[in-house]
Amino acid sequence: MKRVIFHAKAKAEFRAAIVYYEGQRPGLGREFREAVEAAVDRIRRTPEVFAPYGDQGARKCLVGRFPYTIFYVELETAIWIAAVAHQRRQPGYWAERNP
Repeated sequence: MKRVIFHAKAKAEFRAAIVYYEGQRPGLGREFREAVEAAVDRIRRTPEVFAPYGDQGARKCLVGRFPYTIFYVELETAIWIAAVAHQRRQPGYWAERNP
């Protein structure tokens, strides 16, 4: 399996969402983290099965139970996570990010 690399802003989005959910209910932040980790594991195992997004080779994977989508690009030696995006956020806001 390929290694996973998070863009710095994607990692920050992920961490901010954990903090937010933990503030909503103790333990919910952990549940969100686990859901994202499970989605990333699915991406690592079968990156080609998720729906393409845009015209630059990105794909998207929905996070189970939470309104988040992981946008990523499969590179030759790694999976690059461009965004851990809330589904109500402006579409494509992360598109200028590069590996």
